[in-house]
Amino acid sequence: MSDAPTAGRIRPATPADVPEVLAMIRDLADYERSLHEVDTTEDQLVALLFGGTPAAPGVAATTPNGAPAAYAHVVEHADAGRGTTLGAFALWFLNTSTWTGTHGVYLEDLYVRPELRGAGYGKRLLQALAQVCLDRGYRRLEWWVLDWNEPALGFYRSIGAAPMDEWTVHRVTGDDLAALAAGIDG
Repeated sequence: MSDAPTAGRIRPATPADVPEVLAMIRDLADYERSLHEVDTTEDQLVALLFGGTPAAPGVAATTPNGAPAAYAHVVEHADAGRGTTLGAFALWFLNTSTWTGTHGVYLEDLYVRPELRGAGYGKRLLQALAQVCLDRGYRRLEWWVLDWNEPALGFYRSIGAAPMDEWTVHRVTGDDLAALAAGIDG
């Protein structure tokens, strides 16, 4: 029996996948002109995806019962020339809707290696997450996309995704986050 990946097989990520997933996270951030913002370490990603353990301390180690805070699916695609075994990944976590009374899936990152785009890996990852939603009774699969990323916008429109134009994303980070927690007016 071979341990070689089956090309195109989608499966949940394992701790052994973390170095490649992190490399793809960096590739995605570089494409999105934000590589300088990636601080994540392999240990943090292991803790995030597989729960906090003594072997994998990190921010996620403080989640309730050490449970994972996020999940990932990967597409196996061996490329001996690159020394890779993964062609794509989707990293996601649960969100909540008080209106539906159910969880949903929030897709944080969907990335397909550039040379494999058009092979159907992105669509198959989204299908896998849609199936997670259906299997668990979740009623939403959501994500953000940069407004300048026309290839992604076109792809998402082609699968029936609708933009939520009436909503505006807000974020508090860094010093403003600390000030808010401390009750200091900015």
